[in-house]
Amino acid sequence: MGFREFVACIALVQACVALAIDMMVPALGQIGAAMRLPVANERQWVITAFVLGFGAAQLLYGVAADRFGRRPVLLFALGLYAFCAFAAAAAPNFSWLLAARVAQGFGAAGAQVATVSIVRDCYSGRRMAQVNSLSFIVFLAAPIFAPSLGQLVLLLAPWPVIFIGLGLYAMLIATWAGLRLPETQHPQDRRPIIWHEAAAALRLTLRNRMSLGYTLASTLLLGGWLGFINSAQQVFAGVFHVPKLFPLIFAACSICMAVAALANARLVERIGMRKLAHLALSGFVLMAFAQAGLALSGQDTLLRFALLQSAMMFWFGLLGGNCGAIAMEPLGHIAGTAASVQGFIVMLGAALIGLYIGQNFNGTLIPLCLGFCVCGILGLAVAAWAERGRLFHARPVAVSLPPD
Repeated sequence: MGFREFVACIALVQACVALAIDMMVPALGQIGAAMRLPVANERQWVITAFVLGFGAAQLLYGVAADRFGRRPVLLFALGLYAFCAFAAAAAPNFSWLLAARVAQGFGAAGAQVATVSIVRDCYSGRRMAQVNSLSFIVFLAAPIFAPSLGQLVLLLAPWPVIFIGLGLYAMLIATWAGLRLPETQHPQDRRPIIWHEAAAALRLTLRNRMSLGYTLASTLLLGGWLGFINSAQQVFAGVFHVPKLFPLIFAACSICMAVAALANARLVERIGMRKLAHLALSGFVLMAFAQAGLALSGQDTLLRFALLQSAMMFWFGLLGGNCGAIAMEPLGHIAGTAASVQGFIVMLGAALIGLYIGQNFNGTLIPLCLGFCVCGILGLAVAAWAERGRLFHARPVAVSLPPD
């Protein structure tokens, strides 16, 4: 593969995650009706099941990619993703659909882990940063257009066609990678599966104050975001009665996140990642309380909700990379395994938090807004705990703990 083709392939593989989540949100109402779900909030499991599968598989694929190579893991993961998408389209009942979604999340996790490893194998230094930056632009674009694409499919066909489209997409990407992407891991770099290394990384992640604090902060803020995704279709259909405007407003929120993520590269050099993370946490909390105040007083309108939600997502866009980088600082000697452990904690914890927020939806914005407030306050609190109460200061790079 040439450089441009390589970047395009990596970016389109990584987009599988956003497409599998965001394309489904407009279809949740149709799925609930087709499956005859007695409680409207049960449809949110379609999102949560995928995220749970994605989070649970983080530990497995990291060691598998080191043992069996990147290419087999990538092709297996994309094949599993496609097969489970077709299985979901043919689901005769809701339990079948949820099982397919969990397994589809397993496939998406493998594709994500494999692509990160492939980039690391092929490039280093500034060239690797360039690949990540270019592919990240495509990754950020997926949430902007995915809900609109899902809404467009629903105008022309029933909801199973969305799953069929996801399956065909994964098959095309797998065929492309299978024909054009060689194995990138050197045979001498193959490592046996040693489970006690993952256990040791888990212990270090939980023991280290900085790693644990910022991992939990990421979990809480992502959980609030997933709570919004879970209940977004019901909010726009049941609260504001404008379901067709959901893709547009969701795109606005995603654009704000993308702008923040792209701006972070320059801002972090001037401000520093800690100060920027603490500023973003504070801004998120302020927007959450403003939105909650409007909701509790009954003065929230669609325009105010859209503006405050977009502002909140801007601050959220500044958090992900910074919190992740700070959490990894003290674990440099086990970076690969620690990243898998932290991803496991963040995704599973966020999925459960998002599910709890979504399941409390009662036809108003109050549960969602209070969920944002609680997640924001707790996120700021654990960051302050990690920093021993010294927020908004530059801290020297933490020293790695010695391995057990």
